[in-house]
Amino acid sequence: MQITVNGAVIGERQIAREMQYHPADSLEEARRKAAEALVVREVLVQRADRLAIKHVEEEARIEALIEQEIAVPQADEDACRRYYQSHLGRFRSADLVEARHILFVAKPDDAQAIAAARVKAQNAIELLKQCPDQFRKLAEELSACPSSKQGGNLGQLTRGSTIPEIETFLFELEPGQLCPVPVRSRYGFHVLLLERRTNGKTLPFELVKDRIAAYLEEHVWRHAVRQYIQLLVGSSEICGIEVKGVTSPLVQ
Repeated sequence: MQITVNGAVIGERQIAREMQYHPADSLEEARRKAAEALVVREVLVQRADRLAIKHVEEEARIEALIEQEIAVPQADEDACRRYYQSHLGRFRSADLVEARHILFVAKPDDAQAIAAARVKAQNAIELLKQCPDQFRKLAEELSACPSSKQGGNLGQLTRGSTIPEIETFLFELEPGQLCPVPVRSRYGFHVLLLERRTNGKTLPFELVKDRIAAYLEEHVWRHAVRQYIQLLVGSSEICGIEVKGVTSPLVQ
């Protein structure tokens, strides 16, 4: 069935071109998403025509239409404070750890090297249990990582700044604690020592209030745009498709 929006035809070639922007698990789903997006775009363009909004680029016309039709109130301080108090965990400086490691290299597909590296790492841990002050010296002698020149020093780390395997263990250790087991990664096995931890602190409201206001206004704007588009779609005569969702680059 042919798709029309208030009499304007959306052809299969248009839909086929649009499909590249709407990845999906099936061609049918990608076609549906593309067709919905084109219907929404057509509804917006037709509204811009009725309001005599003139721009060379279609995207600019749609943006001008939205700016003209939708007014979003500024988020006041009370709203920002309520959001801040309800989401304190989001406004916290990052935890920092300072750590050292010793790397015993083993390729992921070399079973013999993996077994040997595990044994070396476990032996190093046993030695360090007896002589914990020898970590730097042992790292300089045994580690295959360039950090060996600094006694295995990894510097200051935050969550997400190192490989997940190491991070998982480091952020569970106590300051001064040697990890009791070798930690395997794609590089081999690591012997880990956490030297220091600096826990993050809640950032003061004054430092984040502008960011909160921008977020709240953006959230309200997106909701308003969706509602506006749904009203336009609902008041249009659309044949050949049922628009179930708002698919628009403005509100992704």
